[in-house]
Amino acid sequence: MAGPGRSDREGLSIVELFKMFPDNDAAERWFEQQRWPDGIRDCPDCGSTRTGEATHKTMPYRCSDCDGYFSVKKGTTMESSKLGYQKWAIAAYQMTTNLKGVSSMKLRRDLDIRQATAWHMMQRIREAWTDSAGPFRGPVEADETFVGGLEKNKPAHKKLRAGRGGVGKAIVAGAKDRATGQVAAAVVPSSDAATLQPFVVERTARGAEVFTDEHGAYRGIPGVRHHTVRHSVGEWVDGQAHTNGVESFWAMLKRGYHGTYHHVSPKHLQRYVNEFAGRHNARGLDTLDQMGQLAQGMVGKRLRYRDLVA
Repeated sequence: MAGPGRSDREGLSIVELFKMFPDNDAAERWFEQQRWPDGIRDCPDCGSTRTGEATHKTMPYRCSDCDGYFSVKKGTTMESSKLGYQKWAIAAYQMTTNLKGVSSMKLRRDLDIRQATAWHMMQRIREAWTDSAGPFRGPVEADETFVGGLEKNKPAHKKLRAGRGGVGKAIVAGAKDRATGQVAAAVVPSSDAATLQPFVVERTARGAEVFTDEHGAYRGIPGVRHHTVRHSVGEWVDGQAHTNGVESFWAMLKRGYHGTYHHVSPKHLQRYVNEFAGRHNARGLDTLDQMGQLAQGMVGKRLRYRDLVA
């Protein structure tokens, strides 16, 4: 399959995408192949494999044990969605191939749906990406960053205080394994030692080398060989000691935040962080395999609109 992208993997052009998913039926068959690669359709309600085809208009399968009807959407983040399978496949492609993310306004135009519908759809797809990387054998780079708008750009009555840094911003902790290139990232409540050290320990194999900047919260991380680079004195690389890899991930995350989304509520930020980490960790796969991995990650999850806006 030809297509754009890196030379070491197979891309998928938009022309090829629409040849592969010309209609809802073709897209539905593809989603079924991702969920049930062996052709055995287990019932989403009771788990039984005593299932067969049915004549129901929207639920093409029936379980003989619980007498329930189901489709490939049931028991996934697509459940109860009235959007066609072709639109779900296109959305998965858009979110997989756009490294800086895609806005709900663009998806609204591409799929000819309401913006609120596009936003909900994208949040459901983000549920397929989870913070599942690690534990890393190392060497591991660990760092934290602040995500949010600049205080200087806010109206005077909304500024928390004069100054710079992380004032009014959310904190995201991250770790990158140099050996595999995999990233783990999570929104955290604080940048203190009680928060950052457990984050690193939980995602790092015991005895691994860990590189951080000189932030005091990392001092004394248990069970690892810790090295620091002193950013405060202009030192960015000291032999193998640097955090350039994880900082490049922060750069991509912030390009998406400022250039694509412009604002992300702290309530939903973890899903966006998962999206960028998940897309980063799957970047070595062929585009179609990336989409398949995303489709498989939708199984067993549910995200209703009322839960998002509550």
